[in-house]
Amino acid sequence: MNLNTWLIYLLAAIGLSLSPGPNSLLALTHGALHGRRKTLYTIAGGALGFIVVIALSMFGIGALLKASLVWLTVLKWLGGAYLVWLGVQVWRSPPIAVELGAGVAARRGRSLFSQGALSALTNPKAILFFAAFLPQFIDPARSLLMQFVVMAATFAGVEVGTEWLIASMAHRISPWLQRVGRRFNQACGALFVAIGLALPLRG
Repeated sequence: MNLNTWLIYLLAAIGLSLSPGPNSLLALTHGALHGRRKTLYTIAGGALGFIVVIALSMFGIGALLKASLVWLTVLKWLGGAYLVWLGVQVWRSPPIAVELGAGVAARRGRSLFSQGALSALTNPKAILFFAAFLPQFIDPARSLLMQFVVMAATFAGVEVGTEWLIASMAHRISPWLQRVGRRFNQACGALFVAIGLALPLRG
């Protein structure tokens, strides 16, 4: 993966991490309820779940590429259309928020880790997103394994950093999202639409 492609991938990964989703809501909720240190278990579980989803998506795509490189072009255009659709959905989605209750029971780290991992692994939107997203960046002339390492490490790093920030500022972020969250979602949605329109046209 060359530097320009990686920078575009990084920007898209940041957009995905910041957009509303089960794992960002989980980090926000657990940060507010259990504190940022304990929420690291949730974040680590989510990162592992996303790495598994990326692996399943990439190596499934790799099997198609071995059959025919025409599939890469097909996947790029289908993926671009899906990203545009996803951008519209994010644009229209309500702001995320968390309602805090009194007397929250303490949770073990293992339980938080499992919840974060399952949230990523069982989210069909994440599987569809990566199936649409990753073909835009795969270079069939390069090692698929090395591309997986770069993409998975980049996304996991972005996801951990973003969710840690959300968990650390949960009490401040939640009221802010209630005020300006819809405009924030519109900005993330516009980013996905732009990526979906532009990436299939790249050589």
